[in-house]
Amino acid sequence: MRVLGIETSCDETAAAVVEDGYKLLSNVVASSVDLHAAFGGVVPEIAARSHLEIITPVIEQALKTARTTWDDIDAIAVTQGPGLIGSLLIGVLTARTLAIAKNKPLFPVNHLQAHVFATFLTKTALPGYNLPAKQPKFPLLALIVSGGHSQLVLFQKPGKYQLLGQTTDDAVGEAYDKVAKMLGLGYPGGPSVDKAAQKGNSEAIKLPTVKLDNPYNFSFSGLKTAVLRAAQELAGQDYTFPSSKLPKVLTKVQKADIAASFQATAVKTLLDALKRANWEFQPASVVIVGGVAANRELRQQALKQLSTSVIYPDIKLCTDNAAMIAALGYFQAKGGAKLASPYSLEVEPSLSM
Repeated sequence: MRVLGIETSCDETAAAVVEDGYKLLSNVVASSVDLHAAFGGVVPEIAARSHLEIITPVIEQALKTARTTWDDIDAIAVTQGPGLIGSLLIGVLTARTLAIAKNKPLFPVNHLQAHVFATFLTKTALPGYNLPAKQPKFPLLALIVSGGHSQLVLFQKPGKYQLLGQTTDDAVGEAYDKVAKMLGLGYPGGPSVDKAAQKGNSEAIKLPTVKLDNPYNFSFSGLKTAVLRAAQELAGQDYTFPSSKLPKVLTKVQKADIAASFQATAVKTLLDALKRANWEFQPASVVIVGGVAANRELRQQALKQLSTSVIYPDIKLCTDNAAMIAALGYFQAKGGAKLASPYSLEVEPSLSM
């Protein structure tokens, strides 16, 4: 069964073809990240306009790379939410139109759940991919970490899960972006902070970790503020000193130490919850997915600290992509999920787990 996946939840316009939920035939991603870099974050109007301009050639390229015609496509899967409403609309309206024109069944996909199913992609003839050797097994414990979400979820099977915990404020990826902006390291923040941290001392600055009533919940707002106060102190200023002026007064060594200390604390926060859940629920598999799953420090510490081997998607499948959408679409189709009407499917920007 071949599924065409379409993903436009944020600033990546993506299409992919996946066969039987595990074989990656194509994965095309056109990112507008460079257009947003000057603003230090995604501008919704710019993202939507970029999707509109590029989505048709992206889909055509995905079919071409997969050596697949529309006759070979058995279903279309599309991100319904969560995400930016303007971006989601472009993808959903395109999928609805194609489902009608090509007479294909249409499956709406939860973007957050789809990140988990990127780890089910284990075979491809495409160059440059390092896919897992085997698919995860259920019950499956998933740490989903990205710019907009930080969640810990226990899956019994596709579509059946228990949300153990989530962020009560900022997601970890959002905290990375804000710390990067504070230090003048550039956008997106994850790679730039990680790069700076490699030259810093992670023990140079003592930063707090938050204790919450639910041990599986996360909070990064306080950590972000603590980083700001530490940076102001290193700059010889008080709390009134604007964060926008910090990049010019901090030295490279100070920036590296702040980045390393922040990253070590953020990773500890994530892994403390993951380790506890792994001990309590004894899952058959543990996966870490989402954009932050590409983080070097997170991967190294998970390898050291977890007794269970962690399964990751390929680095290129950690950030938003349509391959994960197509993979989950396959499992929904095989599981008898309800089809969406191509005449009435609506986006759900606030769709949750």
